[in-house]
Amino acid sequence: MLDALRKGAGTWFAKLFIALLIFSFAVWGISGFLGNVNQDTVAKVGNADISLFDFDRTYRQDLNRLGQQFGRPLTPVEGASLGVPQQSLGKLIAEAAMNDAARNLKLGVSDERLATIIQSDPAFQGPGGRYDRSRLQQVLQANGFREDEYVLQRRAIAERSQLAEGLAGGMKAPVIYLEVLDAYQRETRDAEYLLVTADFIGEIADPADGVLSTYFEENKDTFRAPEFREIKFVALTPETVARPADVRDEDARTEYELRSEDFSQPERRKVRQMTFSSQEAAEEAAAELEAGKTFDELMSDRNLSGNDVSLGVMSKTDFLDETLGEAAFSLAEGATSAPVEGRFSTVILNVEEVLPESTQPFEEVKSGIVQDLAREQAEREILDLLDEVEDARAGGALLDEIGDRFSLNVEAPEAFDASGKSMNGGDVELPDAEGLIAGAFDSDVGIENDIVPLGDRGFLWYEVSKVIPSRDRTLEEVREDVIAAWKEDELAKRLSDTASDLLAKAESGTPLQALAEETGLELKTATSLTRNAPSGDLGQAAISAVFGGPVGTSAATASADDVGQLVLKVTGKTAAEFNASSPEVTALGQQMSQQIQDSVLGQFITDRENKAGVEINNAAISQVIGLNQN
Repeated sequence: MLDALRKGAGTWFAKLFIALLIFSFAVWGISGFLGNVNQDTVAKVGNADISLFDFDRTYRQDLNRLGQQFGRPLTPVEGASLGVPQQSLGKLIAEAAMNDAARNLKLGVSDERLATIIQSDPAFQGPGGRYDRSRLQQVLQANGFREDEYVLQRRAIAERSQLAEGLAGGMKAPVIYLEVLDAYQRETRDAEYLLVTADFIGEIADPADGVLSTYFEENKDTFRAPEFREIKFVALTPETVARPADVRDEDARTEYELRSEDFSQPERRKVRQMTFSSQEAAEEAAAELEAGKTFDELMSDRNLSGNDVSLGVMSKTDFLDETLGEAAFSLAEGATSAPVEGRFSTVILNVEEVLPESTQPFEEVKSGIVQDLAREQAEREILDLLDEVEDARAGGALLDEIGDRFSLNVEAPEAFDASGKSMNGGDVELPDAEGLIAGAFDSDVGIENDIVPLGDRGFLWYEVSKVIPSRDRTLEEVREDVIAAWKEDELAKRLSDTASDLLAKAESGTPLQALAEETGLELKTATSLTRNAPSGDLGQAAISAVFGGPVGTSAATASADDVGQLVLKVTGKTAAEFNASSPEVTALGQQMSQQIQDSVLGQFITDRENKAGVEINNAAISQVIGLNQN
């Protein structure tokens, strides 16, 4: 149970404990030792020590495990920001508290029992299900454990397990507790409701000028023009460096000859294949063909469609079965073969069309070859150019000078905001360089910025040339946007007011059916609703309202699409019959029992730490996680 508190790290008690650790670790890198902790000790609980080596290994394992979830390795700084060191140390401190308690209670495990525990571990069993010592050594080596070290740790785990079992091992969730939870989870409810939509409200006229002006002044920040920035940049890519005009005709022709297969198309044939279950069946079909039947008529007799027999257009090498390829390419256009015994079955082939071998002439593909050669040459030059441009930048050269010196275009796109939009609201054409927009808004006019990777083999330098500050727009600039926003808010208000009026009538005793007849709205019903399961027009807010009171409860809430309002009334509920032996209740009982055991154990650990005292070596922890490297 709990595998020596490692599983207990998921309980709310353990999370609370880790939160307290985070607070205490705020002094990492500032204070030195706390208490009398040794240099090789990270922390101490009572008389139980946590070694620097154990913390380092646990921290690295936890960091690697989290990195696998992110899809990339995490740096120690990233791990520290995510609280990995606190979690790692929290687990080890909890284990140390249990070790200290077990030692004080003089708990122990015999060598024979310990050997049985280790040998029964599935991780150390071979293919036959028996203990395999070589497998033990492989697993320990892969995880960085020496055998004697592992035996000591496994003994400590066994002792902690004895203590955990004695404290909480037999605790089970009371049946009445499970009955209440089961009823809560499996209860279903029925409701009737009216859906008020924009169609019911009708067209909303434009507001009067005075109303619009007031609305604009109250919401001026919503229509404020954001900050815009203008940049100029130089892109160093194979495309910008390539010089197709420098490629000689003889080099292009040589490349054409070297890649002749790329420009040649072998003879291909459009082939159909009819498969037979036996040689006799194929011969019977062949006899029908010899008697005058066409391949299409043979298909019709056997209820075969074109998709059933078509192999498509194939070259000779496209056939997996060489025998079939030889047979297909021995036929004339329109001809049908005799039965061919292939590798998998006997078939009859039909050639619908022959596409002769063809080769694209040099002049037809010359332009593409020249572009390819120019790009290859540019890719070889880019790294040299990169060093030269960086040297020039280090010497104080501005982007305009860089462009002139290295024959690179200096681009200046239109101003854009932090989302890449222009002043007119359109998308600005910017290089697809990660972090360019964010970097432009972190920089300032005249600041030299770090080089940005561009594509697979490109680089980009940029400077902010102008900052256009954020400002308040006038009403005339955004009149149409303000009108649209006012109408949207007015519609929401009218929907809410209508729903509130209907709810007041429903709560005063008017049936929803009568309200439906009065307003022309459709009375809808929803049955077998369950908690946390939106259904149709009822989103999570409506479901919460349905389960928020007894049968007869009325409520008004947003619809599932959040563009309408619901007025609903709970009309019935169904309580599931409790069956203590059902699989669902059994699983619930196991889950609740485990939570109770974890909570009791968590309380014991907290009490033990308070009584025994916890000392932490902040300097050693900082060293392991790399916070003092600077």
